[in-house]
Amino acid sequence: MQLTRFSDYSLRALIYLGLNRHRRCTIREIADAYGISQNHLVKLVHHLGRNGFVATTRGKNGGLELARPASEINLGAVFRATEGNFHLVECFGDTNTCPIAGPCVLSRVLDEALQAFMEVLDRHTLEDLLAPSHALNRIFAAGQANVIPA
Repeated sequence: MQLTRFSDYSLRALIYLGLNRHRRCTIREIADAYGISQNHLVKLVHHLGRNGFVATTRGKNGGLELARPASEINLGAVFRATEGNFHLVECFGDTNTCPIAGPCVLSRVLDEALQAFMEVLDRHTLEDLLAPSHALNRIFAAGQANVIPA
């Protein structure tokens, strides 16, 4: 299973904001820190905002920040909001043309694996991802990002 870039970059943005919870950050700053497209970041930040993970402020002193404490941002909830589709195989979806779908055990095994994956994510929050904050901040500082150690 491979997560979409949308989910990957969403988590990266949340990590960056979590490391910098003492101030507002900009799209450009986050994009530069990770070397990703600002246009892509704008779309996912908008989505994270609509789902209550990120708060945005416009204007001269505007920017992005976490909408709630990192300890209240559940990773399972983030993945459900950003992945959108957990159809690992065709028979998980609405249109199923697989001729062995009825008696096939594969779909049940994959569904069980997906449920286990989500259960692990549901046990963790963004705060768990911020644990190596000093090491993460050193990486961003080396890349010329304005990250202040936590």
